[in-house]
Amino acid sequence: MSTFASSRETTEGRIYSVTGGDWDDISREIGTAKEERVVVNMGPQHPSTHGVLRLMLELEGETITELRCGIGYLHTGIEKNTEYRTWTQGVTFVTRMDYLSPIFNETAYCLAVEKLLGITNDVPERATVIRVMMMELNRISSHMVALGTGALELGAMAPMFFAFRERERVLDIFEMASGLRMNMAYVRPGGIAQDLPEDSISKIRELVQDLRKNFKDNETLLVGNSIWIKRTRDVGYLDLAGCITLGVTGPVLRATGMPWDLRKTQPYCGYENYNFDVITTDTCDVYGRFLIRMQELEQSLRIIEQCCDKLEGMNGAPVMVADKKIAWPAQLSLGGDGLGNSLEHIRQIMGTSMESLIHHFKIVTEGFRVPAGQVYTPVESPRGELGAQIVSDGGTRPYRMHFRTPSFSNLQATSAMCEGSLIADVVAAVASIDPVMGDVDR
Repeated sequence: MSTFASSRETTEGRIYSVTGGDWDDISREIGTAKEERVVVNMGPQHPSTHGVLRLMLELEGETITELRCGIGYLHTGIEKNTEYRTWTQGVTFVTRMDYLSPIFNETAYCLAVEKLLGITNDVPERATVIRVMMMELNRISSHMVALGTGALELGAMAPMFFAFRERERVLDIFEMASGLRMNMAYVRPGGIAQDLPEDSISKIRELVQDLRKNFKDNETLLVGNSIWIKRTRDVGYLDLAGCITLGVTGPVLRATGMPWDLRKTQPYCGYENYNFDVITTDTCDVYGRFLIRMQELEQSLRIIEQCCDKLEGMNGAPVMVADKKIAWPAQLSLGGDGLGNSLEHIRQIMGTSMESLIHHFKIVTEGFRVPAGQVYTPVESPRGELGAQIVSDGGTRPYRMHFRTPSFSNLQATSAMCEGSLIADVVAAVASIDPVMGDVDR
């Protein structure tokens, strides 16, 4: 065994090359260390690492002495791809980043485009209210995945069934409104793709009542459960100073007692007109983050009820800006076979005038131009601050686009939460961060 470099000359420490030799010599060389540490990989195929997160752990027994995150296994090039698509086509790409909360990706992107266009105040109020309602429904469906999978990873199976049962109900609403259950591309620059169906408000109100009752199932199972508390209390500890240093936002930050929620601190989409509370705890641990997500469900239901009240007084109002140089058609409906545009819509476009048909062709194929400039627009996603930074050179597609995603920023906290704790607690800590790897890699 020959030494190639000293511990000062490499970032990995002392490096050995084993080339054979007497076994006694090799065993004596290995045994010179005061402690025995093992480096293992957790993921990227581990079911508890949210798909493709790789955790490199240095262990001393079952205690973690060092942890590093390996990312990049789900890189899709979404940010780069949007530079080769029109502004409206970009929605179809960004909705797939955080695939558990697509409406938030779409809204952050569209708010940024609208700010560059200077039409923020021209977006119809009905479209804005529908955006808020869809975001809060999406917050519920996302939290259902976080709570259900987090419980399953710690050995509790029933909460997973209950959580996904309620999530299915929310996805049914998405399908009713847009035709798709995920990655809907429902929010468009200037408004939304199409208005809600006629009987949707009554169905949403019925859903709110059912969810409010059914959420108590998981609450009864886990809140105060002695086994659950032992697995989550004082686990994954990260205080306010650590969150601020690492740029952590969302439930992880609010679990330190800081009521930072962009819906209150930097309102957008008219959130200042809704009554709801910012939920906080002061435990700084996995249990506190679990409680926050559980209680945020009720706040989302409160907002959805207020949206329904507003929408009932806006029947027939437009859901897309009036400027036809920007507005994509927003009166679309499906045909009898469930595919394509309705026959009435085709007749309207082709029968009005040759100019309207040419305009429809140009705005769909070429797109609209956005004035040159740069803008950053954040929203409060289920995981924290999700911001879209967009640069326009005055063309029909983005010059540059970058997202500040909460999963990427929050994942930095994994090492601070886990080093010095047991390997069994890594799963709980990662689940409490609730990272989506599509949001991390993009």
